[in-house]
Amino acid sequence: MTEPRISQLQPMPDDWRRALAMVAHPDDLEYGCAAAVAAWTDGGREVAYVLATRGEAGIDTLEPAKCAPLREQEQRASAAVVGVTTVEFLDHRDGVVEYGTALRRDIAAAIRRHRPELVLTLNHRDTWGGVAWNTPDHVAVGLATLDAAADAGNRWIFPELAEQGLEPWNGVRWVAVAGSSSPTHAVDATPGLERAVRSLLEHRTYIRALTDDDPETYARSFLTGHATATGERFGGKPAVAFELFGR
Repeated sequence: MTEPRISQLQPMPDDWRRALAMVAHPDDLEYGCAAAVAAWTDGGREVAYVLATRGEAGIDTLEPAKCAPLREQEQRASAAVVGVTTVEFLDHRDGVVEYGTALRRDIAAAIRRHRPELVLTLNHRDTWGGVAWNTPDHVAVGLATLDAAADAGNRWIFPELAEQGLEPWNGVRWVAVAGSSSPTHAVDATPGLERAVRSLLEHRTYIRALTDDDPETYARSFLTGHATATGERFGGKPAVAFELFGR
């Protein structure tokens, strides 16, 4: 069944103070929504990043033991460019993240710890718009995040979390999915687009392994291209799109 395409995207809600971005790997947020994050932190909102893995299996020429600390360092630098100072890692193994109660528990714990009103994640569907196959890690983390937003507020699911001092948090009002082929809302990327490019450029080791193109040319072309295309459905302004699920 084909999901209906919304012709014009609505502005994202702005009546919130804290957000938690939950994704699988270093660079996931930089490819997906860093321009929006920059705009939000400019406005005084708090955004924290939690990553399921350290991306240690992401570079073929670099063994995981050496890759993990390097990618962690690049992710922290990347987050700082857009005003994010809290970056945490759950230490699931890159490439073999499994959807299930262990992952849901870890994400529910992060939600209880940070107590956000808005939760961000990445495309949880099998494909990118029916064109390219998505990675299992993205699918697992995206689905688990959607589920954990509810788990975090139920004291009888993962009761051990309360025993660890993490009381239930039922304050998540929305889960926003970046990279969705069925977006519903968007954020004006104009104020944060240059910082989004610089943020993606902090992942130079990964980019150099990915493409022979000049890193800045590659990052700028990718992000501005997507923002411009999204803007065609958002009043002509460059934009970052999300599929928004209310709770």
